[in-house]
Parts: sequence; C-alpha cells; structure tokens
Amino acid sequence: MSALLSILAAGALLSSPELGKTEGQCRPNESGPAFLISIVGLKDHGGRLKVELYPANDEDFLQDDNILLNAGKTFRRIEVNVPAAPVPEICIRAPAAGNYALIVLHDRDANRKLTLSKDGIGFPGNPRLGWSKPKAGAATAHVGPGPTRISLTLQYRTGLFSFGPVKPKK
Repeated sequence: MSALLSILAAGALLSSPELGKTEGQCRPNESGPAFLISIVGLKDHGGRLKVELYPANDEDFLQDDNILLNAGKTFRRIEVNVPAAPVPEICIRAPAAGNYALIVLHDRDANRKLTLSKDGIGFPGNPRLGWSKPKAGAATAHVGPGPTRISLTLQYRTGLFSFGPVKPKK
C-alpha cells in the first residue's frame, strides 16, 4: 500500500462519516466565514464530492476526525452528489476568519473508499501530488469574515507514480 493511500485512508476517507457535517453545512443567505470552492477538472460527474476543513498545521492536517474533535480542534466536512454544473461550486463553513487546510475528494463510485486509480484529490494550493501527503501550507487557504471564493483543480492518477489534472479530450 502506498504512503499516500495510507495517509489519506487514515484521515479523509475512512473517518466517521457524520462528524463535522452539521458544523460544515452552509445555510442560505449565511454571511459568516465560509469557503465557496470552485472545483475545476472533474473527470466526470458521477459519485460524490467530499470537502474537509482542518487546522492549517502539519500535525492536524488529515488527522482522524475523532481525534481532532475530542481535542477541541477544528474539523468540518460536507459531502454532496457531484453537481451537474461544468465547474461545481461547493460551500463549507469555517469557525472564524483565518487560515485552514482543505482537501476535496471526488469519490467517483461513491463507495467511501479511496481508490487511487479512479478517484480525484484536490487542495487549494494545487500542489503537485506524489506518494506522500502535501504539507499543510501547500493545502491552506485564507477565509475572511464572510464567504470567500477559492478555486482548486482536482488531480487523478495519470500513471504508475504520478497524479495530475485531467487532460482535455481532443
């Protein structure tokens, strides 16, 4: 099992699916801090998108949700069917203005298991992915006191050892 798969499986996909959802769900006409994330480069519109928000430090980034919440640390999650829009926009609430690490996962078969050969992964700084998780600083974005727009590009496995954005079909 690759290091990246181990790290992501330990945090983002195999955690308690309901934790952090109430806190992360945006509400209509809400004016508090939230990320409005434009998801670029979807391979297809099947499955589900999961967005998770973490403290912006390496120790807590992609840590198990139970551990974070039991320690009183920030964790938010939303999960939605992939919207039909060519560039879907997903909203996740933040507890306050500041810096947070984020991950977006495209679970193409909606099985709640990371399949590196199929599923997509994205971070706000669009770091190049290899076989280890990116540093929190490369996956961090700033949210202001109200909704803040950011964009990220999903990456999918493109070869035995590489990940990248989907190449447009000719």
